[in-house]
Formats: sequence, C-alpha cells, structure tokens
Amino acid sequence: MLTIISNALCRITGKNVAAQTVSELLIDLSEYVSLTSPAAPALAKTQRQPPKPPPVSTRASAEQLVSAPAAPLASPGARVVVSRSYADFTPQATFDIKKCEVHRLEEGPAGKAELTREQGLQYYRTMQTIRRMELRADQLYKQKIIRGFCHLYDGQEACAVGIESAINPSDHLITAYRSHGYTYTRGVSVKEILAELTGRKGGVAKGKGGSMHMYAPHFYGGNGIVGAQIPLGAGIALACQYQGNNQVCVTLYGDGAANQGQLFESFNMAALWKLPCIFICENNRYGMGTSVERASASTDYYMRGDFIPGIRVRHTHTHTLGPIVMELQTYRYHGHSMSDPGVSYRTREEIQEVRSKSDPISLLKERMLSSNMASAEEFKVIDVEIRKEVEEAAQFATSDPEPPLEELCNHIFYNEAPIEVRGTNPWSKLKSVS
Repeated sequence: MLTIISNALCRITGKNVAAQTVSELLIDLSEYVSLTSPAAPALAKTQRQPPKPPPVSTRASAEQLVSAPAAPLASPGARVVVSRSYADFTPQATFDIKKCEVHRLEEGPAGKAELTREQGLQYYRTMQTIRRMELRADQLYKQKIIRGFCHLYDGQEACAVGIESAINPSDHLITAYRSHGYTYTRGVSVKEILAELTGRKGGVAKGKGGSMHMYAPHFYGGNGIVGAQIPLGAGIALACQYQGNNQVCVTLYGDGAANQGQLFESFNMAALWKLPCIFICENNRYGMGTSVERASASTDYYMRGDFIPGIRVRHTHTHTLGPIVMELQTYRYHGHSMSDPGVSYRTREEIQEVRSKSDPISLLKERMLSSNMASAEEFKVIDVEIRKEVEEAAQFATSDPEPPLEELCNHIFYNEAPIEVRGTNPWSKLKSVS
C-alpha cells in the first residue's frame, strides 16, 4: 500500500519520493491534496451554489481551486481530492464556426468565435438546467400533476442561451408558447416555473397562467395564438424607438408561424420605420406534425423579410441598423406538445441521430474538455447541483397550495381600484384587485 501511495505522490508532485511511513507520505501529500469524507456535512457547504440565470458576469479568481475526486485511500470512509488551480485550465479558446447564409448583408459573422472558460461553464449550467427542468415537467405531466397544454423546449436550449448572451437584461423579449426556457433565462427560478405549470400559488403568474403565459421584467411571455406575438414585438420595438432608450426587442416565432400574414405586416412596418426589432425564427423542422418542406414553398426563412436583412445562423450576430430577420436551425426532442408523441411524422432514428451528433449540451461539453477548459468532474458537480435544484423545485410545485377562489379575478386590470367581476352565476361575489 505504501508503494501505491508513493507512486501516486510521485505522479502528482513530479518528484521521487522514498516511501517510509504512511504518516510521512500524508505530510508530503497534504501540500497537494486534501483529505475529506463524503459524508461530512462540511463538504456540502463548500460546494458552489448554482448562479442566477444569465446574464452573469461573475469571474472566478485565479486562486480559486477546483476539486476532482481521485482514487480512494485505504481508509473506508475517506477519499483523496486532487486540487487543480484555475490556472491549470485554458482560460479562453477560439473555435471555427460554420459559414452562415446571409440576405441583403454585405458580410456574415466571422469564421471563428471566442469562448472563455467562465462563459462556457455558465452556458452549460443554464442549458442543462433548462433540459432537466423540461424533463421533470414531462414526468409531472405524465403523472397528471400538470394538466392542459404543455410545450417543452428540450433540444432547443442553445437558442435561448445564445440570444441572452448577445443582448442586455434591459432589452425586451417576447416569444410563442414554447416559452419555459426563456422564462428561466429572463430571471425566473425553476421553482416558480414548475409551480406555474402545476397551477400553484407560488408560480410566476400565481398559478393562473400555466405553460403558455409566464412573464418577467422585459419579458412579455409566451403567447398561445400562433404568430400573435410578432406584431406585439414590433410594437415593443416601436416603443423603444419612441423613447430613445437604445434598447431592442427580440421577437421569436417558430417555423409553423412563418407563413402567418401578420408576420409580413410586421416586417413591412419594421422596414418602413427602421424599428430596433430582431425577428427570430426558431426553425425546429416541424410545425406541429408537419415538416417545413410540406408547409412552406420556401424554407429560407431568413430571406422572408424582403427588404429586411436576414441571416441563417447557429449563433447570434450583432446588427444595429434597424430590423433584421434571423433563422436559428434547431430541433425539439419532444413532440409538438405533451399530447403529441412526436414519432408519427418522424422516426426515432432521426431523433437519436440529432441527439448523438448535434446536441448543444454535449457539443459544448466535448469542446471544453478537448480544449482543457474544464474537467469532467466539474461537469459532474454542476449536474448534481442542477438535479438537486430541479428536484427541490418539483417538490415545491407539488406541495404548494393552489390559489384560493377569492383571488381568481385578481390582476385583470393594472393599477385600478377593486371592481366587481361577473361570475358564472348571480351568487358569485368576485372582485378584481390590481
């Protein structure tokens, strides 16, 4: 056993160590490792807590240590944790990106993109949180705890994270009914999102909005009517222009809404008035159960703006002179909604191929590992923290009380004195309180 420990110390320190006694070896080893017990409550306290959703600009200091579990010692309840300093990792790396098709633009994005270590870890955490949250929502729906319409976002997480990384928290965002991911990136907690899905008082809309109607500051929610959010987004951009606040509105829609007439009306006004609006089509290949090839005579959605410049991208691109149309090529793993099994119009092999070749979370993780920007153990720690956060949120979402009947009509109007609201029968005594 002394020989094994001695050899391990040699590999860690790069020195020749003569094994004498266990105590002498541990004294030498203490300069490079710390001895901890998995059951010790102090370990949980020292683990980093999940940060708030992006945008986050907290930079780890150069002295911060990252712990990675190593082989166990002879003692049955203990393990050696090998410490790696922040300086051991590559702080920044440059990656090649695929060429983007453009419309009415002189040039597209550069052929390379830079990623810092802290950005990569934050993007991974955010995408993985959305993924775990949606998978937990799937379970709650199948248990009939979540009822009604429910459109999940797993597979498309990179769209939300990429957009948020390119805009400011003060910028505005409005989307369709597949909105859980953006609700999270706009600052709403997993607990409030799941509680809203289960119709509980602690939900972000106090349990009365459900899957399609969640809101936050500068976030105008998911919208249930296909394409209805597009003119609203143009209106928000008009307000930004009128107020001269140097803000933009990101208006999102799916490929299924790309043929709506109100989309082209909004494009026309935005082009005439040069509104600061970024129209983004999240093309996940299927509008409900219909492929884009069967639904659209032209699937070049980034060119649909006519006189509005467009770009088909896999990451965001800065454009400040008036509106722009962007098409994000993505994929949803679930069906259109929870009532759609998602396999009658596409094969399981197709879904599996996307998972194995194009999953945004796996691709980011692999790139960071291959570039020495993080360790596998760090990702494991993040995954454990996220699972705990999501599970605690699910427990809250199933135990929090439903909103009481007397609050049914609250918040119908904004900043108004309480007024009586007609109920379903003459004996209903309901009031709207702002």
